[in-house]
Amino acid sequence: MIVPDHWAEAVRQHRSKGRQVTVRRFGWSETSEADAVGMAEQRADEALRRIVQGEKLATREPKVAYNGASGVPIREEVLARHGEEVITRNAYGARCLNSPRALFADVDFEPRETLAGILWTFGALACASVLAGVLNRSWGMALSFIVLSAIFATSVRSLAGQVLVRLQGGYEKLARRRIARFVSTHAAWNLRLYRTPAGYRVLATHRPFDASGQDVQDFFEAIGADPVYVRMCVNQRCFRARLTAKPWRIGLDSRIRPRPGVWPVRAEHMEKRRQWIASYEARAASAAACHFVEALGSGVIDPEIRRVMDLHDRLSGALESRRPLA
Repeated sequence: MIVPDHWAEAVRQHRSKGRQVTVRRFGWSETSEADAVGMAEQRADEALRRIVQGEKLATREPKVAYNGASGVPIREEVLARHGEEVITRNAYGARCLNSPRALFADVDFEPRETLAGILWTFGALACASVLAGVLNRSWGMALSFIVLSAIFATSVRSLAGQVLVRLQGGYEKLARRRIARFVSTHAAWNLRLYRTPAGYRVLATHRPFDASGQDVQDFFEAIGADPVYVRMCVNQRCFRARLTAKPWRIGLDSRIRPRPGVWPVRAEHMEKRRQWIASYEARAASAAACHFVEALGSGVIDPEIRRVMDLHDRLSGALESRRPLA
């Protein structure tokens, strides 16, 4: 996990046979601006050399937020460091805990539709359409039904999924069962369960983990962790938990200024950012990012993870049930 305090961007150009190539690369450092500049220049020089030699590389790296980054460290304002854990402000203004070893997972109650699922539903409807056409000896009917299947496949899958979930007790109960089932077959594990506005947050306390480990991936799959969260844990080699409210859940109509809120921000825009943050922090202080529900499993809490757990619970308002979730 790398969460730099300093960022820089270097530009390199090369002209040959009437064609100009411009390459931009970021550099970063936890120690100084000069180190960030040095890395940016080194990376830009290397990228330009490879492009000139004929290798197909992107000429620039986009300035994107945490969940869009690939091959670049977490690009957020560092607010505090607690040992290996880093508190940052994300692109929409909330404070986030980043940890290289404390296994957090997000489980959303409302699953996202996947392309594979929609295609499977369309395939099933199309087969039924062909069968109806054969039985009625009408290929026109079959074709019409296939067209309707393509139009309504997403809606049919969503409706069928909702009916099935309700028959099984609802999204929350299904998520709780998956988590309980995992604990029942992994005796050494201990999980703390938190309620969030959209689902559950889970923290494994019995030992530290590596985000790229197969045991972590197996755990994510077993409990149905949010796929975007899973991907970013692997990309950034860390785990993450939001500590303060999402702005739109506490009545803030405006988004962080300037937009987008990706760090760093130019000096001329910092005053707008500070004003927005002051308003946000004042409102966020009365809300909680999650509420502690219960602990499941062995009861073991590793000393290293206890430190992270206590930090998370204090800063997220997890033990203050009177504060509304946001």
